[in-house]
Amino acid sequence: MTFKQSAHPLLLIPGSIEVADNVLEANGSPSMSHTHQPFIGIFQSALQNLRKLFKSTDHKAQAFVISGSGTLGWDIVASNLIKPKEDALVLSTGFFSDRFADALTTYGVNTDVIRADLGDYVSYEEIEKALGRKKYKIITITHVDTSTAVLSNVEEISKIVKKVSPETLIVVDGVCSVAVEDIEFDKWGIDYVLTASQKAIGVPPGLSISFISGRALDVALNRDVDTTYFASLKRWDIIMKAYESGKGAYFATPSVQLINALKVSLENILCKPLDERFKLHIENSDWFKGELEKLGLKLVSKKHAGCHALTAAYFPEGVTGANLFPLTSKRNVVFAGGVHKDIATKYFRVGHMGVSVVDRDDTKVALEAIKESLLELSVKS
Repeated sequence: MTFKQSAHPLLLIPGSIEVADNVLEANGSPSMSHTHQPFIGIFQSALQNLRKLFKSTDHKAQAFVISGSGTLGWDIVASNLIKPKEDALVLSTGFFSDRFADALTTYGVNTDVIRADLGDYVSYEEIEKALGRKKYKIITITHVDTSTAVLSNVEEISKIVKKVSPETLIVVDGVCSVAVEDIEFDKWGIDYVLTASQKAIGVPPGLSISFISGRALDVALNRDVDTTYFASLKRWDIIMKAYESGKGAYFATPSVQLINALKVSLENILCKPLDERFKLHIENSDWFKGELEKLGLKLVSKKHAGCHALTAAYFPEGVTGANLFPLTSKRNVVFAGGVHKDIATKYFRVGHMGVSVVDRDDTKVALEAIKESLLELSVKS
């Protein structure tokens, strides 16, 4: 009998997202020993397939899957790739970019922030000037900032870094971009990408997932001062290499069921060419944004800067989250409010990624719920 999840409100926030039936079934697998088969083979498959997702064939690069959320990736960067009093350049396109800067500052890193205008990405000219003025150990790029739905062009920024400051490590927050937006890890010369299980990878929350270049891993492994224990890549590197080579190892207990779910989800993702998947997300996002604009809604992200994982839109005049969300919830669709400090109460966010786009028409359901709810509000007013 094929497993089918029970009926539930449609979750269309920027993450967690809807999960495929076979992924949810895998997450409910019986207990397994984390140092024996079959789990070793499950983890091995997941780590090997992450290489394909990041489009990397470099044997010196390494995938890491550690229990935690995407936020753990910030701690990994701050405690492995840069030391206190070293310099970091943060490109901020919203709330989550700023939180990355906060994490770095917490570890004593000298952090310079270039902030884009609301709804836009940081200008390439400003980036080049900043890199020319000071030698930075790392530069951080939030590929998709879920507070503004802004997409930064990692490829173009990487070209600038390689030209002006090639020794600077390129760090990408891909929490809401991996498996939606194209990432050419080797080709673009990226050094570290952090993400999480609950976004477009399509697994329940609980896994911090990252991919690191050989040169960045060398920095972590040759670090002469430890500022972390659980987030230490020195400790986890041995574990990941062991599992990927088909051997069990132990530092801290992995999330066995979630990694089983990750294995299945990655197989779902990779069963078709990645470029086809990215194209579907682009087409769906463009359509949905266009339909909202036809309704008279203004988008937070500027047209040239919009991402394809979610849409952030301002409420129409006279409408708030307090009166819109109960009506959309009544139609069994869940959206997210705003989090950007300057406009938090003025807009809402709709996630459209993963199974909702690739295998289902959830974005059409979202549009109808918004249309009907706005109509109901106008009738009542």
